[in-house]
Amino acid sequence: MKSDRPASSQIRPPGSVARAWWLVAVLFITCFIAYTDRLILSVLVDPLRAQFNLSDSGVSLLQGSAFTLVYAFAALPLGRMVDRRRRKPLLLAGAALWCLSTMLCGLAPDFRALFIARLFIGVGEAVLAPAGISLIADSIPQQQRGLAVGIFALGSVIGGPLGISIGGVLLAAGDKGCFTSFPLIGNLEPWRIVLVIVGAAGLLGPLLLLTIHEPTRPNNGEDRASLRAVTQHFLLQRRLLLPLYFGMALLSLGDYGLLSWAPATLSRRFGWDSGQAGVAFGLVTAGAGVAGSLCGGWFSDLADRRGGIGARLRVCAVAALVAGLAAAMISSNKLEFVLLAVGLWVFASTIGGIGAIAALQEAIPDRMRGTGASLFTLGNAVIGLGGGPTLVALATENIYRSSAAVGFAITTAIVPAAVSACIMFVLSRKALESRRIL
Repeated sequence: MKSDRPASSQIRPPGSVARAWWLVAVLFITCFIAYTDRLILSVLVDPLRAQFNLSDSGVSLLQGSAFTLVYAFAALPLGRMVDRRRRKPLLLAGAALWCLSTMLCGLAPDFRALFIARLFIGVGEAVLAPAGISLIADSIPQQQRGLAVGIFALGSVIGGPLGISIGGVLLAAGDKGCFTSFPLIGNLEPWRIVLVIVGAAGLLGPLLLLTIHEPTRPNNGEDRASLRAVTQHFLLQRRLLLPLYFGMALLSLGDYGLLSWAPATLSRRFGWDSGQAGVAFGLVTAGAGVAGSLCGGWFSDLADRRGGIGARLRVCAVAALVAGLAAAMISSNKLEFVLLAVGLWVFASTIGGIGAIAALQEAIPDRMRGTGASLFTLGNAVIGLGGGPTLVALATENIYRSSAAVGFAITTAIVPAAVSACIMFVLSRKALESRRIL
């Protein structure tokens, strides 16, 4: 059986093992902070609607489009910078920017100012995945990259949900007046207090990034590939890479659609307040996310050792099908089934996403990984974050015409996305088979 991985990927990167895994740990924390800031608005939907007189579609603009508008433009240039410059300063600057912008969201006097602050969060976070994936690839050997990617992704999986839980607790505390004696923020509305506190606490991320070591790039004289060389590589590998990117983006559509609107399902359909919905949702998804990230990383590495990239993609396809089944259960009229469905989606989607990212690292040369990662973050942002929350909102308003039917809207929008993601992973694997590299 011919190997489907480049020889350089089988060489252990130089440097201290402890230093390499500390880098992974710091990236996990940074990713946790980023996704908390990205998704914290999910638990603030009703206060935002009341404050600015918004519809569900208006809220979805803040959750999705305001972020993706600049994310889409910033991702590729930042990916190229990651491939050509030191990654630590880029990541440090991005983390500081998105934390400060989250604080500004809480101080925004009107909808336009809030929208602009969300734009700057998108700029800052656009550097996270390209820099993080590139740093991991140069620090962790190929046989353990699935696990390393799983730990990094764990920050995104539990950062949003657990951040939503933290936001729910802070919002409930603000509603009870627990922050009235605090300087500077005591007179703010509770939803504003949540954003200021979360943004300020997130500045821990940039401080920790100061402690990591920038790993040496392999083939240092060849890693600054020209834009022409990068373009040629992606065109030559399009049958493998295009379905892989679309599969990840479609799973991301489900992630963002579900994470953005499942708390509203719990509150609107089952009568829970924002605090209850945020805490329950966060606990379920955090537990499922931890299991999915660790199991997904380990299982993806195991599959790779037995069958290379193709085996990783087989795992992705099965995981996408399981995620589709979970999305179908979201419309159940039983609370326990809805919570089970949320957890199952997060578990399965996480396994699929980790396997796809690990496969992508093997399919792209060292010198192009920043650009490669920026492309999947771009696709996830435009299709996933840009489309997921909005599709669910549109289905709620235009198909079911009832805010209480948001669970049915989630099923309507996400099941086709999951099935399509499965098809994309199968197509990517078939591209490998047609080249006889399995």
